[in-house]
Parts: sequence; C-alpha cells; structure tokens
Amino acid sequence: MVTIEIYADPICPWCFIGKKRLEAALALRPDVKTEIRWRTFQLNPDMPSDGMERQSYLSAKFGGAGRANEIYSHIRKVGEQVGIPFAFDRIHRTPNTMKAHRLIRYAQTQEDASGPTGMTDRLVESLYTSYFLNGADIGSDEILLDLAEDAGLARSAVQTYLDGRLNEAELQSEDMLARRLGIGGVPCFIVDGRYALSGAQEPEAFLPLLEMAMQEAAVE
Repeated sequence: MVTIEIYADPICPWCFIGKKRLEAALALRPDVKTEIRWRTFQLNPDMPSDGMERQSYLSAKFGGAGRANEIYSHIRKVGEQVGIPFAFDRIHRTPNTMKAHRLIRYAQTQEDASGPTGMTDRLVESLYTSYFLNGADIGSDEILLDLAEDAGLARSAVQTYLDGRLNEAELQSEDMLARRLGIGGVPCFIVDGRYALSGAQEPEAFLPLLEMAMQEAAVE
C-alpha cells in the first residue's frame, strides 16, 4: 500500500487540477494500491472567518482585475485539458477554508473508523466543483452541510462537529508544519513520507515516485 499525502486547499484551482492529474496517473498504474490522506494548507490563513468579497480579494492579492484575469485565463485553459470547466466569474466570495478543511478531516476520521467508502474523495471533489463550477461559498455551514450529506455523512453529526472547534488547532499546526518543511505552495504530494512532488504536475511525473515506493515496499 502506497500512502499519498496531499497538501491542498479547496479554493486552490491548481489543487483541483493536481487531483485530476493524480487520478490519471493512478489509472495508468491500476496495480498500485494507494491510501490518500488530505493535509491542510490554507492559501489565506489570515482570511476573516466569514470570508471576503471576491473583487476585494483579487485586488488585494493581484493588484487588480487585469492581472487576475490573465492568471485565471491560463488556469482555465489548463483546466479544460483535464475536464474542469472553471467558472471563475460565478465566484462572488472567497471563503476562509478552515471549516472545509475540518470537514475533510472529519470525513477521513469516519472512513478510518468504518473502512474505505470513497466518502472523503466524494466530499473533496464536491468542494472543488461547488466552488469552481458553481461559485458556492464553501465557508458557509449550510453549503458544507449539503455537501457532507451528499457525500454520505450524517447531517446532524456534521452540524454538531462544525458548531464546535474539534481538530481546528491540529489542522492549524499541520498548516504551520508544512510551511516549516518548506512547502510554500500547493498542491504538494508526499509519497510514503519519502518523496515529494510539488505543483499540478502531468500524470507521468507521478509514475517514478510510485515505482520507487513499490520497489522499497517489496524489500522491506
């Protein structure tokens, strides 16, 4: 079993692209059994808890709509190559993603307890699609509850979880640890705790890492 830890943020378009490219890589190696673990990295750790109006965010981050449009035009073209029809114009609010990260961790915990169900992957995929295709505010409790329920989680249990702060300090520490380890951007893929691949690389870039992990597992 090869473990792949993915440092990512649900509002990172390159992370969505990276997810698709990893899936394509794994499809090329169906013999490799993997365990995916999602790790926390916030692109905007100082974002207000209720998020920020999108245009204000773009102005602060890129210095104006012109530069932002240039960047997102390129991302849109890359997205088309992996089947993602990015709809950046539908996004009206940039959220704080801590609750989304907490929800991902909650889903992973439920799967750890009950066995693999694909629940976490469905949730992560729906976070990306809801934000980038539908412009949903994934910092909103109601949106997160809907996505959690669609992924197979119990709505009432998720509501109780989101109302509290369980895992928040742990995920903040995980984010800070990533930065201390030199992860300055996402996605970043860590294979079996030994090999790192940074950025939304082409599927073929994953194959040597998977091969090395398989070879080392065979001799241990």
